[in-house]
Amino acid sequence: MDEQALRDLHTSLVRTLTERIQAGTATAADLGVARQLLKDNGIDSAVKQNAPILKLHDALPFDPAKDDDLKYGT
Repeated sequence: MDEQALRDLHTSLVRTLTERIQAGTATAADLGVARQLLKDNGIDSAVKQNAPILKLHDALPFDPAKDDDLKYGT
């Protein structure tokens, strides 16, 4: 597969996932693929200390200090 074909495939996947998420038709599998695609491409979001997502983080049964994938900003 040539480089242009890979770019086209990547673009198509991103567009399809975006359309499904925006339309509210994304499945759990779609969301998992989107999450992994973002992670694989180094795209993340710093979380502010007062963000509601920290409540979810704090409720999870693990120690984030022991997991390099679980980082959030201040």
